[in-house]
Formats: sequence, structure tokens, C-alpha cells
Amino acid sequence: MDNMVKRYGFFVEKDLPKVPLHPSESREPVYARIIINAIRGVLKAQGVKIYIFGAENVPTEGGAVFAMNHTGYYDFIVGGIPAYVRGKRLVRFMAKKEIFDTPIVGSLMRAMKHVSVDRSAGAGSMEDARKHLNDGHLVGIFPEATVSRSFEIKELKTGAVRIADSTNTPLIPLIMWGSQRVITKDIDPNLGRSHTPIFVRVGAPIDPSGDPAAATERLFEAMKTLLDETRQQYETEFGPFPGGEPWRPESLGGSAPSLERAKLLEIAEKERRQAKKAAKKAQGGRKGLLGKLRGFFKK
Repeated sequence: MDNMVKRYGFFVEKDLPKVPLHPSESREPVYARIIINAIRGVLKAQGVKIYIFGAENVPTEGGAVFAMNHTGYYDFIVGGIPAYVRGKRLVRFMAKKEIFDTPIVGSLMRAMKHVSVDRSAGAGSMEDARKHLNDGHLVGIFPEATVSRSFEIKELKTGAVRIADSTNTPLIPLIMWGSQRVITKDIDPNLGRSHTPIFVRVGAPIDPSGDPAAATERLFEAMKTLLDETRQQYETEFGPFPGGEPWRPESLGGSAPSLERAKLLEIAEKERRQAKKAAKKAQGGRKGLLGKLRGFFKK
């Protein structure tokens, strides 16, 4: 990694040009000054080292859509770092509505201008994302929708290409690798001083125009190529690994489930959530009915 230098606490390529700070984003009191500094403190305490490749593809001004792979719960942190090393720009992530519904975290998410995604009413979320882009902001989207248990690229939703195309903004693939070693689904978290290396690679913009399905296929191929390149470099720099690691995909000799097995696990998880939600709703209905009956007999 001799070709890397530190910038704002992260490793970037030596030939990455320095740019002026973004005039407004770099000064946002909650996101840029409080949250980012807190994140940098946590990463430093953990000894996590983040290496950024292709950061020159991040625009220094104006809107853009970042289509990111999703391997773990640190992706919301790691995915914004390439923008930060480009003049301390900020990424507004599209995140599920449930996060915004929690009292403290929800307030912080709104203060950082992230986009709430209500999966039962997706049109409103897409419109909010378009407004951010038209206002010159960067928007981060996980087109796989949920964490990939296989650590391969899952089938992509078409929202990223449709949003980018309708706002005439760049659609930029972004790949993270190694963040699943810190915290992800189905694997014990490693939140101590782990010294985990994480790679982030930003690709060249993809054409989002035309048929959304065809454009999404172009995005899929670009993300897959970037992922393969990033994983190979990671293996070269930090391997060889003995094999059987739960954070490595089956294709590399790890014990993560295959794409097919991961899909079955995802379906089972969704069914459990729906059953739990239905049971809770039914219980609430029974309580409501009992309350009405008590009120009736008290009359």
C-alpha cells in the first residue's frame, strides 16, 4: 500500500488531487461536525483502516447517485467516506422508515437530511431523493435493498437508475469490502480494537438512460466487476486466508452461504417478521376489543 497517503484520517491514493472544502456541506453542524467526528473517533478507537480507491470519480459539486453494495451495518458509515475525502462532501442515504421512527436516532437522521424509505409507499421516497439531487446533494442507495448474506451482488432494484435518469445526475457504482468483518448479519460482531482493513472503490459513472431493466443490468455488471477487482486486491494485500471464514464468500473459499442459500434465508427471515407483525397486530386488536367490552359493561 505504498501508493496510499492519509487524508482526513483515511487512506487515499497519492495522486488524488486536493480540492477546496465544499462551501456548505463541510460546515453542516450536525452531520459534518458532530456525526463525522464521532465516527472518526470510533473508527480510530477500533483501529479500523479504510482505503479509498477511485475517489476522483466523486464530483466535487452538484448531485450524484451512489449505488452501493450492502455487506453489513457499517456500510452507512463507510459508504460516505469517499465523498468526505473530496472536500468533506456528505452523502444522504436512503434508509428504511423504521430507523426514522426511533426517537433519538430518527431526529439525527432527519438532521443529516437522510431519506426515509417507506417500502409500502416508495414513490414519496423517490421524490425526496430527487429533490436532494436537484438541490445538488449526493444520494446513497443500496439497490440490493438488504444486506447480502452471500457477500456477492444480489439482484438489484431499478430505483437507483430511475432516480438518476429522471434527475440527469451521474450514477456512480461504489463497492465496499471488509466492513462485513466488523458487523453484519448472522456473524458475531467484532467491535473491539480489531485493526480491520476495509477497501472502498468508486467506479466511473454508468449510463442510467433508456429501459430501466437494461440500465440496471449495466449497473449490476459494473458493480460485479468492481467487487471482483476489490476482493482480489484485498486477498493479495491481506491474505492468504486459511479458508472457511464466515465473512468470505463461497467462491473465495469462505463459509458464507451461496446466493441461492442466502435467498432462502432472506425469505425465511421475511416470513418471520411478517408473522411477528401479524401476531402483534392481532394481540393489539384483542386488547382493543376487551377494552371496548369493559367499557360497555361499566355503563
